[in-house]
Parts: sequence; structure tokens; C-alpha cells
Amino acid sequence: MRLWDSKRYDRFEAERARPSRELIARIRLRAPRRILDLGCGSGLSTFELRHAFPKAEIVGVDLSPDMLKAAAKRLPGVSFRQGDAASFDTSGFDLVFANALLQWVPNHLAVVARLAAALPEGGALAFQVPDNEDEPSHRLMRAVAAMPAFRGFNLGGKRETIGAFADYDTALAPPCDEVDLWRTVYAHRLASPEDVVKWVEGSGLRPYLDPLDAEKRAAFLAAYGQAVAQAYPAQATAAVLFPFPRLFAVATRGLTRR
Repeated sequence: MRLWDSKRYDRFEAERARPSRELIARIRLRAPRRILDLGCGSGLSTFELRHAFPKAEIVGVDLSPDMLKAAAKRLPGVSFRQGDAASFDTSGFDLVFANALLQWVPNHLAVVARLAAALPEGGALAFQVPDNEDEPSHRLMRAVAAMPAFRGFNLGGKRETIGAFADYDTALAPPCDEVDLWRTVYAHRLASPEDVVKWVEGSGLRPYLDPLDAEKRAAFLAAYGQAVAQAYPAQATAAVLFPFPRLFAVATRGLTRR
């Protein structure tokens, strides 16, 4: 089981929190009673949910003890539990929220359908997933892993393929009556190509680094960093632009249209 490192993940806290805020802004529920934050991580998304819905009971769920410890420190008044999003019982929650989680969940479209089916009347499911497997940051991970020095280590694992809008619409409706789907490409302005490496080191690069010993890990990072520096050159302002596409969905069951 891969356990996440909250300090690495939270290096770009402001940028990582923005998709949660924008996803929350499209949720039409005004006063959910119980909210489940699936894959809550270090509590960045939970914090945004608490700010938006101060009267709701919120439960955060994550597999990583390190992430849960950081989340509890960030929000001591929220209940955090260790659990697997693929099988967690979501009954009794009128808002189920999953920020940058489902790309790690096997057969995630079936899980989306299960989460939607468990919603009560008037409930909502809101999630966003990185849609960046074809971006240079991720293509270069695979390219470095294919180098002779790293063959045989089974690097990268299997991340779920993000589907088309129609795939998610099919998974959500029915039972959901209203499905809102959109994509956003964030152009993050980072200080250097090294910041691109640091960003993905806390997320997408983990399945490539975790199987390696310290020496091989350093060699992988050196080769990857060199490739990233060519793919993400500095602009005239010295900033590095890091495009990051994400797919969003908000699906509501039995909500009366206004």
C-alpha cells in the first residue's frame, strides 16, 4: 500500500487548494447536513468544505496515516478516519466530495456509479481528477522509467485512465438528475523546472520513486529533472508555466431546479 507524505504533497498548498474551491462553488446544495471528504489527504479540501459549509458535520477519509495526522492537526474539530475510497460506506451523507482521488481508484467509473447510487434524494457527488497523463510531466516519467537503468523495477504502476465526458455522464445519470461536467487547464506559474519536479514528487511521481533504493531514486530524479528542464523552459519573466488539466463533475440526485 502506497502511503502519502503530507509535507511533500503540501509544498504547493495554494495551487492544490484552488480546484477544491472551484468545485465547491458549483455545488448547488446550500445546507448539506453530513459531508464525506473521500481521499481527504492532509485536509486541504476538508478546510475548504468547512469554510463553505460551517454548520455541516464533515468526515474525512484517507488511507494514509501521515495524511490523516496532518488533517487532524489542521482541523481538530473534524472527524477523520482511515479507509479505502473504493469500498467505504457512503450511506447517510448528502454530499460526497472527492478531490484528486479517483484517478488512483481501480475501476473508478464503477466506483463513481456506486457513489451516485448511494446518494439520498437531494444529495450530491462532487469530484475532480487530474487529466494530465498526456502532459510532458507524465510522459517524461514513463520515458525515464523505460531507460535501461530502470528496466525491471516495475515502475509507475497503473493509474486509471480519465474518460470522456460521456463516460462520466453514463456513470452518473441515472440516478442523478443533474450532471455538471467541465474541464479546466490551470497554468501554474512556478519559479523553476525544479518546482515542476517537486510538485509531481508529492503525487504522480510516487509510483516511480517508491520501488527504488536511494541511489536509483537519485538517478531517476536527475534524469527526469533534466528532461523536465527542457520541456518546461523559463519564460521571459523567469517563471515556468506548468499547464495542469483537470476534469470536474457535480452530480445531484432529485434536486428541484430553481
